[in-house]
Amino acid sequence: MNTTARRTMFISSTALLLCTALTGPTFAADETPVPSPSVSAQAEDPVINTAPPEEPEENITEVPDDTINEPTEDPTFTGKPQPGDTPNPADCSPAHGVYLPTNQGKEYHQGVGPTNSNRNNTSRTARSTFTSEVTGEVGVAISGELETSVGALIAKVKAKFGVTVSAKLTAKLGNTISVDTPSHKTTHARYGVWRLKHTGKSYWVHQNCTATPSHTVVSYSPYRVGWYLWES
Repeated sequence: MNTTARRTMFISSTALLLCTALTGPTFAADETPVPSPSVSAQAEDPVINTAPPEEPEENITEVPDDTINEPTEDPTFTGKPQPGDTPNPADCSPAHGVYLPTNQGKEYHQGVGPTNSNRNNTSRTARSTFTSEVTGEVGVAISGELETSVGALIAKVKAKFGVTVSAKLTAKLGNTISVDTPSHKTTHARYGVWRLKHTGKSYWVHQNCTATPSHTVVSYSPYRVGWYLWES
C-alpha cells in the first residue's frame, strides 16, 4: 500500500510540472513586461563594447568655428567651357568651391572629458553609475582640402543621405548612465559626441566654368551626443 501511494504522488507531480511548462508562456504574455535591469533610465539600450572607441583612419583637422559659415546655394551655370574665343563665353560667376558627397561611413566617438571606470571585484553582478564631469563642444573634422564652407558640406550631406548632422554639438555636464558590470570585470564609460563619417569630392569652379581637378575630402560631422561603454 505504501509503495502504491508513493507512485501515485510521483505521477501527479510530473503531470503538474508538465501542465505548468505548457501554460507558463500564456500567463507571462498577460503580465506587464518587467524592464531589463541592465537598461538605464538615461539610455534606452546601452551597448557594451569589448574595446575602446575606434579612432578615425585619417589624419584629421578640427575645423575652427569661424570658418563654418552658413550653407549657400551653388551658382547657376549659364554655359559650358568652350575652347578658344567665342562671342558668348560661358559664365559661372562668381567663382566658387564645390563639394559632392559620395559615401557614408560609420560613427566615431569623440570624448569630452575623462574616461571613467569601475571595477567589480565581487562574485556577483554590480551596478555601475557614471556621470559626465565637464561640458564641451565637438565640431566637424576633415581630412583633405575642402573648397567650400563646412555649412555647404553639411547641407550636401543632409540632401544626399537624409541624415541630420550638425556643425557642432555640446556634451553637457551632469549626464548620467547606469549599467551592469559583471563579476571580475571593469566597465569603462566615456561621454561625448558621435560623429558620422562621409567621403566626397571637392573642386573649384572658375568664372569661365573651367574647374580644377577634384580631390577626396573625408569629413566627420557631429551626429548625436551619448556615451561609449566598454568592458575589460
